[in-house]
Amino acid sequence: MIVDLPDTTVSKISRALVNVREEGGAVALGRVLTLIIITRHGAMEEVIEAANDASREHPMRVIVLMISDPDAPSCLDAQIRVGGDAGASEVVTLTVRGEAGNANLESLVTGLLLPDAPVVAWWPNKTPGEPARTSIGRIAQRRITDAATKSDPAAWVAQLGGAYAPGSTDLAWTRLTHWREQLASILDQPPYEPVTAVRVRGASDSPSTALLAAWLRLVLDVPVDWAYLDPSEWPHGIKSVTLVRESGEINLERPSSNVAVLTQPGQPSHELSFPRRTLRECLAEELRRLDPDLLYGRVITEGWELLEPPAQEA
Repeated sequence: MIVDLPDTTVSKISRALVNVREEGGAVALGRVLTLIIITRHGAMEEVIEAANDASREHPMRVIVLMISDPDAPSCLDAQIRVGGDAGASEVVTLTVRGEAGNANLESLVTGLLLPDAPVVAWWPNKTPGEPARTSIGRIAQRRITDAATKSDPAAWVAQLGGAYAPGSTDLAWTRLTHWREQLASILDQPPYEPVTAVRVRGASDSPSTALLAAWLRLVLDVPVDWAYLDPSEWPHGIKSVTLVRESGEINLERPSSNVAVLTQPGQPSHELSFPRRTLRECLAEELRRLDPDLLYGRVITEGWELLEPPAQEA
């Protein structure tokens, strides 16, 4: 069910939500959080689809906030989606035009938040320099950004530590989960030799490469040689990680975007499924925990400070 509310107010939207539930029989119970998405026209449907998919694991109310046409007459248009059009969530889109977009954005969403439920804010594309200091960021327990959507991902990663506040995270970090799990599993197996050096290689547009290098520098406390590869050599994401130990090198490398090959001294090579993670998977993972990700905070502050600049690949 989709209900359009042109030139409306927050109080009218709130009443319409109640009417939709009462008249249409939509179930409101069981919503566990409110997800506020600050996005732009042209990208709205993609992020709503990701949120709807994630809502099957985390039933929630989704508020999509779009600021457009600052020179237009002041106006607030809304749309409510429930049932089959919203997965296991309620979706409220707010399109703000004119002077209304210059107001405190918190005032546009406060009356629509689920009572006594956590608030998560997500900037899937355009992101303020310090999300935690924005009006929306201040009311959110978790704040999600995505370095992969920036024009200069490396520069964005470099400034993450300076803008960090407990509760902040970035999907470039979330995309590393499988890599971190696999590398930790390798080091939990014999021989239990210390790692003496690390090499990390990835695509020039991959912010996750830098975050993986910073994580390894922090947790292993050894030199990390990392570099971005030419796009002709490797187009997207992380290419390889090499752990150097006395008995030889452990190498986890992708020959293609969906597969990784693990080679270790004295053992046959293993082919592992390593598909690129979808936006829905990353969002759902971040919504599983609403407490601050302290390790992420240490990686982008302590780990990044310890990390040497990237090597220059020939």
